[in-house]
Amino acid sequence: MSGESKRNERVQVPVPLYGEVMVYQPMTILDISKGGLLIETPFALHLDSLHEFRISLGERSIVVKGRIANCHIGGLKDGAVLYRMGVEFIENPDRVQSAIESFVEALKLTKRTSTIIDGELAE
Repeated sequence: MSGESKRNERVQVPVPLYGEVMVYQPMTILDISKGGLLIETPFALHLDSLHEFRISLGERSIVVKGRIANCHIGGLKDGAVLYRMGVEFIENPDRVQSAIESFVEALKLTKRTSTIIDGELAE
């Protein structure tokens, strides 16, 4: 056996060990701020649990770390329960936080310039 094979040799454990698998699931982002997200999913996440979220900011995709700050039932869709959760951003690198802040500021600017004011023309 080569040294590489010995280093990667599997060893049976005497009692089962347990862990968790991290699987990305789709979510809907309802709103975003510099400090967090409001998301909607068909599953609930535990309060205060920590997760990584892959989010698309236009053409840019980033991974952010966040803590589930709150969770409640948001409604029903096609007979399935939808959960709404507040996510607080934590421990993100400066480049990620900067991307979020730039995106939020761009959204604010777009919203300001596209606001339609209701009114009537006077004759």
